[in-house]
Amino acid sequence: MRPCKPCAPRSTPWLRCNAVRFLAILLLAPWLLVLAWAYWAYPKSLPRHAARRTFDAMAIVLAAVVAVALSLVAFDAVQVKQVGAFGPESGSIWKQVMPALYGYFSFMAVLALALWLRWMIWRRTGSAGSGSE
Repeated sequence: MRPCKPCAPRSTPWLRCNAVRFLAILLLAPWLLVLAWAYWAYPKSLPRHAARRTFDAMAIVLAAVVAVALSLVAFDAVQVKQVGAFGPESGSIWKQVMPALYGYFSFMAVLALALWLRWMIWRRTGSAGSGSE
């Protein structure tokens, strides 16, 4: 993959001036923001203090970084076959589908792990009316 002409002299190998690589994750970003907000806001039963907010912020940032990184890996991993003089095969849509899937599922996996870890750390022990008599 060649970098575009204005960025060619100063481009780096891992970040080329090719906005199509980021298209899938940019289109998915609004939904990922909604999921990040839901993770941040709920559950309301857990205590809210600086340590939990720092943990939540780090989990959301880590989820975003992993999602972008894996979507770029997926974009580079998909190979579109050329069919002679007729151009790319009809499977070229997978150059956008796979990054979106990798980005979404990696974001959700990191947040699910953080949700479980957050619950294990800050759950309330000995709740009243638990039914153990």
